Amino acid sequence: MSIPVPALDQRARWSIRIVDAVTGEALTEHEPDAVCETASIGKVFLLIEIARRVDDGRLRADQRVDIPAEHVVADSGLLYRMLDQRLTVHDAALLVGAVSDNLATNALISLCGLDEVRAVAVELGYHDTSLHDYIRNERTSEMPWTPSFGTARELSDLMRRLGAGEIISAAVSEQVLVWLAANTDTSMLADAFLLDPLAHPDAEYQGMLLRHKTGSTSFARIDIGWLQGPAATVAYAVAANWKDRREDLRAPVIDAMRAIGEGIRAHVTGRARDAGDR
Repeated sequence: MSIPVPALDQRARWSIRIVDAVTGEALTEHEPDAVCETASIGKVFLLIEIARRVDDGRLRADQRVDIPAEHVVADSGLLYRMLDQRLTVHDAALLVGAVSDNLATNALISLCGLDEVRAVAVELGYHDTSLHDYIRNERTSEMPWTPSFGTARELSDLMRRLGAGEIISAAVSEQVLVWLAANTDTSMLADAFLLDPLAHPDAEYQGMLLRHKTGSTSFARIDIGWLQGPAATVAYAVAANWKDRREDLRAPVIDAMRAIGEGIRAHVTGRARDAGDR
């Protein structure tokens, strides 16, 4: 069974792939190997490295994380607004999973080392997907071209493997999924799943269980995830970029993402899209 893709605004660069999380069979794809800038999506690789180091004892979950002055950044997240910014490793990672916290991200990258975090994607067998740089308040031509990049083929595979417990180990995969379970951004594909944005660690509406990560910039929207329902489980990645366009395409892009999400919801729940159960 395939999942329908709506008409896509061709002014944007798209990369889409949805797979059955059990068999790996492709259910839908569109330019799955197109490399897109993926904003905050690469933070998943950081969470993998943090989870691995906690698991093998190189880091303690309760140790405090210092924030180097050269990597102070604002925008996405909550930590930059907090009075006490010396969080534990676990809580900093939780902020990354919950609100894609930029300041916590930079502190954790610094703790591990940027080269070490970049190497995670390569170790996992990905060649066109990675966390590439710290988060910056301003990105100049002297800096790496993007904080992260990726393809839908590799990102959907990453989420499938996380859901299967195959990333590093079952314990590491599970810890990453626990952090991602706190994600409060359900503005893209996940909007169609109708889950409580602030509380969906357990299966709720129509029996769906979601683990996902999103990324946003002024020219990009990306949603990657693992969604389990009573009828099926899928892993998905949908990315759209419009960097060189004069117009802001977020409205048609998000409309298309929500439509794709409706198709995913129908597939994993086994309910017809017109069943009147919204």
